[in-house]
Amino acid sequence: MSTLVWQKSSFSTGGQGECVEIATGAAGLVHLRESDDPLAVITTTPAALRALLRAAKAGAFDHLAR
Repeated sequence: MSTLVWQKSSFSTGGQGECVEIATGAAGLVHLRESDDPLAVITTTPAALRALLRAAKAGAFDHLAR
């Protein structure tokens, strides 16, 4: 994973290592990691990530944060 170019969200302004980073890899796969544990990487497809983000924005997971 060291050849990936990781990007942080523009909302990640603190220097505390509390952000999600994203990179695009081979075959167009999307890689996600939390900056304070960079060896734990989740790999998915762009379509699956879009579906997850769409569901999160619609509040589908709000009940988990209570």
